Amino acid sequence: MSGNSLKGKRIGFGLTGSHCTYDAVFPEIEKLVNEGAEVLPIVTYTVKTTNTRFGEGEEWVKKLEQLTGHEVIDTIVKAEPLGPKIPLDCMVIAPLTGNSMSKLANAMTDSPVLMAAKATMRNHRPVVLGISTNDALGLNGVNLMRLMAAKNIYFIPFGQDAPQAKPNSMVAYMPLLRDTILAALEGKQLQPVIIERFRYN
Repeated sequence: MSGNSLKGKRIGFGLTGSHCTYDAVFPEIEKLVNEGAEVLPIVTYTVKTTNTRFGEGEEWVKKLEQLTGHEVIDTIVKAEPLGPKIPLDCMVIAPLTGNSMSKLANAMTDSPVLMAAKATMRNHRPVVLGISTNDALGLNGVNLMRLMAAKNIYFIPFGQDAPQAKPNSMVAYMPLLRDTILAALEGKQLQPVIIERFRYN
């Protein structure tokens, strides 16, 4: 039993390119660090190289390194040892874009974050996903359901964030990240997994 604390747990934390979601994710990373978890940051190439109105890629990377006390893992080669040599207790991907979600569901490993997830699944350890996609109820719905049915994959509860303006969009409620990890370490999915997300906005 993992108990009610994440102290001493080694958690991989992968970010993909949903830049508008970082402000919701970073406070949750800070909570994990403050609780005593060792958080290893992993980023896709998009996170590192893209500058948007939500901030510059390099700035987000710097902030992530300061927050976790670890250099970011930003290549597939650096991520591969997270399976055999540096096993994780849990791998988190938050935010998880629709693009990365479709690749994960179809066993494609073309980014450091996806390699870290694959390495963790190889060790039969939990992978926690925090989706942020405009297409969850569109073409990507089949990939979402495939992952929901997969072994050792768990979801931060999610729902429609703007049902009138973006009816196919679904986003995880990031403040439930810690509780989702604790449940996943026990082999359980935090429930309810589908929530009325827009009510929290």
